[in-house]
Order: sequence, then structure tokens, then C-alpha cells
Amino acid sequence: MIIVTNRIKLKPGFAEKMAPRFTAPSPMHQLEGFHKVEVLVSEHDEYEVMDVNMYWESYEHFEAWRNSDLFKQAHAQQGPPNGESPILGSEIIKYKVAATTAIQ
Repeated sequence: MIIVTNRIKLKPGFAEKMAPRFTAPSPMHQLEGFHKVEVLVSEHDEYEVMDVNMYWESYEHFEAWRNSDLFKQAHAQQGPPNGESPILGSEIIKYKVAATTAIQ
């Protein structure tokens, strides 16, 4: 399993508003190799960070999503009404899950 994190730096006050967009029902949720999405938010003095963690069976499954028409459609959104984006920057981080545990 892998985790792909889209780490998004935002203006203060926007992370909690934007987080549900990433967990709303999506065609991505039906794709082969997809497991789940979780959104983590951390607050800093002058900005917020939203980590959108996507769990996939493999890098190939994630890349199939990233290269799909569904991905392009999902990211062809219109900008904010006032033209000013709350996004200050972003980066993609890929992790391979090396070990895990869970309480049952």
C-alpha cells in the first residue's frame, strides 16, 4: 500500500471549509486500487496546512487516476468568485507503507 499526500498551504480560515471537498463522493472512490482519503489540518501563525492523504494499492493505481480524464475533470474547477485563491502553495509527497498496526 502507498499513501500519496497533497500538502496544501492555505490562508488562515480556509482549511476547514475546503476539507469536505476532498472526502465528498467522487469517481476516484470507485477506481481499482483506491482505499480511502483522509484530510488532516494543522494551524500555524500565518497559514494553515491541509494534508490530503490518499491511500492506494500501488503507485501504478495512483498514476492511473492522475492520468485519467476523471482526474482532469475533477481538477477543472472554476476559481474563487473574487478571483483570489486561498492556496499559498502545494506539493505531492509519496509514501510506501513500511509497517502498520491497529487495535482490534
